[in-house]
Amino acid sequence: MGTLPPIWVYLMVCLVIGIESMGVPLPGEVALVTASLLSVTTSVSPWLVAGAASVGAIAGDSVGYLIGRRGGRALLERFGRRFPKHFGPEHLAKAERAFQRWGVWAVFFGRFIALLRILAGPLAGALRVPYGKFLAANALGGITWSFGTVFTIYSLGRVAEKWLKDFSWVALAVAVVAGVASTLYLRRRAAAEARALAAEADKEPAATP
Repeated sequence: MGTLPPIWVYLMVCLVIGIESMGVPLPGEVALVTASLLSVTTSVSPWLVAGAASVGAIAGDSVGYLIGRRGGRALLERFGRRFPKHFGPEHLAKAERAFQRWGVWAVFFGRFIALLRILAGPLAGALRVPYGKFLAANALGGITWSFGTVFTIYSLGRVAEKWLKDFSWVALAVAVVAGVASTLYLRRRAAAEARALAAEADKEPAATP
């Protein structure tokens, strides 16, 4: 990414996040963090990175919604048999429990959780969530996630650059550490949520007479 002109960075961020949001397991979060770090030390604009990520997230989720609406749950199960590592029955069950727990807001929260970021659009379509409600939660989640991630990393990088301007390599290292820490934090939240959903599912059979 560091060797690409800014316009190609924006397009790559939009494309990777868009395809991931359709239901394809690509490293959208990694692409966003990398572009955010580039905006600290190059001519890449953080505003355009965040804007490109928002467009990719909203458009990709909408396409995923249409795919899920036309193919239904059977399509998701078929993908699960082909790609059990990403779409296995346990992944689909966790995503469905998230929708049962949060309703349409699972689309919003899904933008911050690795599993739901991939499945939220197709699953919302398969569950026949009204598109108007889906689009509102989708847009709000996509914009919040994109701008929040970009400007958190960008701000940390700028502060580091200001205080360590005589040691640019140190500033870059601090920015990289901040980006990695943000990614690990988001992954930890996703893992915690997955464990909570699994624990909730384990209690349900016991509660049945």
